[in-house]
Amino acid sequence: MPRRQPNVIVVFTDQQRWDTTGAAGNPLGLTPNFDRMARHGTQATAACTPQPVCAPARAALQTGQYPTTSGVFRNGIALPAEARTLAHHFGDAGYATGYLGKWHLADRDPVPAHQRGGYQHWLGANTLEFTSDAYRTVLYDEGGEPVQLPGYRSDALFDAAVRFCADHAAEPFYLFCSLIEPHHQNELDSYPGPDGYAERYQGRWMPPDLAALSAGGGTAHRHLGGYLGQIARVDEGLGRLLDALRSMALLDDTIVVFTSDHGSHFKTRNSEYKRSCHDGSVRVPLAVRGPGFDGGRVIRTPLSTLDLPPTLLDA
Repeated sequence: MPRRQPNVIVVFTDQQRWDTTGAAGNPLGLTPNFDRMARHGTQATAACTPQPVCAPARAALQTGQYPTTSGVFRNGIALPAEARTLAHHFGDAGYATGYLGKWHLADRDPVPAHQRGGYQHWLGANTLEFTSDAYRTVLYDEGGEPVQLPGYRSDALFDAAVRFCADHAAEPFYLFCSLIEPHHQNELDSYPGPDGYAERYQGRWMPPDLAALSAGGGTAHRHLGGYLGQIARVDEGLGRLLDALRSMALLDDTIVVFTSDHGSHFKTRNSEYKRSCHDGSVRVPLAVRGPGFDGGRVIRTPLSTLDLPPTLLDA
């Protein structure tokens, strides 16, 4: 049993397919830390996004409302100022609230304070894919000043997450850590994994839907190595975060969620990577560990990431 109100951390990737985890049957050993979470915590094997594009999916997870209700039904629409988010609810319950990484729910960078969804502590960028690249991570602090973090991009975000947990270890905290990986680098249309990672995975495995459709086009044959390399590095960062929580005696008191905004079909269904109703776009990984979620439960019925906000608030 937790010794206090449990902390909550959401680790949120961008454009990660459901079948990239070992828990979902991926044979490459990319995600041992996620797989351990899924095995000992609670795993949803048929988790879906309410909309397979960045901003609507993110608004749904922040507000618990469908995109047609929140008003953010496509990219380029800011979250309404009156929207009540997870940050507001956790803040009202006495939690320190923090946001790290990609936001994509504002109309500019730096994100002005009134467009930050009620988060008290802020180190983010509205469109992280444009303010950064794989080895140059630039975010904006609470004063709107640019901050460059060292290291590979997902490592930099996990380092910041560890610092937030250490800074707020004495009080209940809620942290949303929003990575850009394994999203493509827009201006290059590439998936820049860490040095050596793309070569490790290129040509070793391809999801059946992409294998069946790639003859008619798509970019999976060119991009999958880097994409999978990004995912492997993200999982290493997840392991470091869990280790840090253990070292600070916070792990038993912390609920950790890992999921994504949507998947990727690598331009096999339309002219880009998502925005289709197929499994490659809508199914995402989802596992939760910590107080109330441990015990190895597997949920096989379909659920939505829209179910997470009320679940976390209830927990």
